[in-house]
Amino acid sequence: MQTDKRTIYSWALYDWANSAYATTVMAGFFPIFFKSYYSADVEATLSTVHLGFANSISSFIIVLIAPLLGAMADSGSLKKRFLFLFAYLGILMSAALALVSLGEWQLAAFIYILGNVGFMGADVFYDGLLPSISDRKNVDYVSGLGFAFGYLGGGILFSINVLMLQNFSLFGLESEAEAIKASFIGVALWWALFSLPLFLFVEEKKREPKSATALIKDGWFRLKNTFGKIREIKGIFLFLLAYWLYIDGVDTIIRMAVDYGMAIGFDSKNLIFALLIVQFVGFPATLLFAKIAQLWDTKKAIFLAIGIYLFITLWATMMEKVYEFYILAVMIALVQGGIQALSRSYYSKMIPKEHAAEFFGFYNFLGKFAAILGPLLVALVALFTQNSRASIGSVAILFILGAILLYFVDEKKTADEAKNALK
Repeated sequence: MQTDKRTIYSWALYDWANSAYATTVMAGFFPIFFKSYYSADVEATLSTVHLGFANSISSFIIVLIAPLLGAMADSGSLKKRFLFLFAYLGILMSAALALVSLGEWQLAAFIYILGNVGFMGADVFYDGLLPSISDRKNVDYVSGLGFAFGYLGGGILFSINVLMLQNFSLFGLESEAEAIKASFIGVALWWALFSLPLFLFVEEKKREPKSATALIKDGWFRLKNTFGKIREIKGIFLFLLAYWLYIDGVDTIIRMAVDYGMAIGFDSKNLIFALLIVQFVGFPATLLFAKIAQLWDTKKAIFLAIGIYLFITLWATMMEKVYEFYILAVMIALVQGGIQALSRSYYSKMIPKEHAAEFFGFYNFLGKFAAILGPLLVALVALFTQNSRASIGSVAILFILGAILLYFVDEKKTADEAKNALK
């Protein structure tokens, strides 16, 4: 096990790297640019539907491939290699968004889908490395450190991009559109540069080399075996279902918040400022949540975050003023990184380390499957009701059902069951 500081910080820096995409592209500029530039002649509600479907399609692709690739990565010690391939797909697609012209929403959506596949696919193997660089005592802290670095790194680059957008002439650019396109290229460069420490300094335990055919066969066998065991291990099965539901709500709010704000009439500049608030409040808040988990209890801390998210969702349906959006942004920042980090560390405590990537393949499978249903739910409710407030309110049921299932999970008992089941 690698638990030295250089390894831990090199691993955490990948979150600093790829959060540039999550912040500037997924949550920030792309939803705004998709509605105002790529979909310039498309009605606002319909562009919301297109964006929701684009997010769902990219997540569905990850749903199809994550479990098998996770099993193959464990079998052939390929976590870093697969991480590299997916990361650089995302990097190239981020840069490619700068080539899309006014009104070409179909091309923009296609490139965005591929970029999301790269971003989310790499996370499967990034998460799979967590058990090998941490132990039971520090896993909450290490997982939280990654998300905290992500908020800080993503926030720093996003701040630079916002400054470039608001003062584009100072950067030698001719318009706001050019500034946003330049920011997409900046994301690609940032992501590529700060990924290097993980590839250079985080080691992966080597196994006997296998042919591609053997890897696929072994991957299928491990996948089938693991899926059968997950069904038998009640605690893991319940947790994955709970996670699937509540993280659905979290991911939907991340991806659709800006679009929702624009749909109810808020100015895009106010929404961008709210995103900056999330990034810089999220950095210390994520570390604080990790500390709460260490001093109190990981499961209870997750419950606290779910409760706050439920309140946020219900309040959002009644929101009228921009200042309320800012308050909601602070509230989201207080819990977003915490619920993501603690869910990852809580799950890692229950699974065997030698099967980490394949178990995290299922973890990301459900997380991304949730990211299909959440945006799709918002898109369909918006389509049929023509009411953006009703669409965002529909997310509340996911937090309620997720909390109910999580209540029945016993971490220590589940860890023992998993260890015995995979002997």
